[in-house]
Amino acid sequence: MNDLSQRLKETIRDVPDFPKPGILFKDITPVLADPKLSLRVSEAFYSYWKGKGIAALVGIESRGFIYGLQLAQQLGVPFIPVRKAGKLPYKTVRHAYDLEYGSAEIEMHEDAIRSGDQVLIHDDLLATGGTAKAAAQLIQKMNGKVLGYSFLIELAFLNGRKKLKEQDVEIQSLVTF
Repeated sequence: MNDLSQRLKETIRDVPDFPKPGILFKDITPVLADPKLSLRVSEAFYSYWKGKGIAALVGIESRGFIYGLQLAQQLGVPFIPVRKAGKLPYKTVRHAYDLEYGSAEIEMHEDAIRSGDQVLIHDDLLATGGTAKAAAQLIQKMNGKVLGYSFLIELAFLNGRKKLKEQDVEIQSLVTF
């Protein structure tokens, strides 16, 4: 385990029974409260993805916006928010998907991705991979190509990486639990 991963494990706070009983929530706000550590996180994302031909970065609502926007700015590419259905003000493209406990819909603006764009998907956490895969399917609906995924945290025991690896793309996570 590298130094950054160890530091993140020491800093990320576990919150039991949030947002519902039986869930152990990984709270990244202590990372955000530490400017030096947060800068190291940004630098780690950038050093991994620079020079890989990314044309746009999709950040998944809402914690994927935090480092996703910074990374898009560092890479000099557009930042595209993916949000829950009904949250974006302009014409959108939607994608419905199933969750362990029901279903959901996400959307992005219809003019956010150009055909053929190489897109990086960013979120704070990889759990089962359902939302990240849905974002990939949304990008594909718009004729974009998913280049890879970046996550601050990966919960390996939920096997989300396996679901995303079906696409044969790069997956970066800074810390694994």
